[in-house]
Amino acid sequence: MTMTEKEIKEAIDTAIVNYKGQSPELEQAIGALMLARHIGWKPLFLMHDRRTIVKYEKILKVSFREAVREEGELAFKSIAWGAFQGCTNFWKAVTGAISGIRDNGLKKI
Repeated sequence: MTMTEKEIKEAIDTAIVNYKGQSPELEQAIGALMLARHIGWKPLFLMHDRRTIVKYEKILKVSFREAVREEGELAFKSIAWGAFQGCTNFWKAVTGAISGIRDNGLKKI
């Protein structure tokens, strides 16, 4: 189940109020969530390594997989997502075990 727009806004507002750390990390986490609303969590996971996703989820106290759909209406804008379409194992693509996908993730959006 995905979060409503109101729930996403509340999560962001709560993170802003409670965050202690470098502001660029907070901004990046919020940006990732806002982007994921449009592209989905699967394309987002192809763009970031697992450590970064975990860091952003910890900052926002939100699971991207629970917050947004797997594939959003603008997923096609991600070259990595397009490259993945011919693959059968998403998690191998995320870990980089399938070449040519993660290294192209941020070039088109």
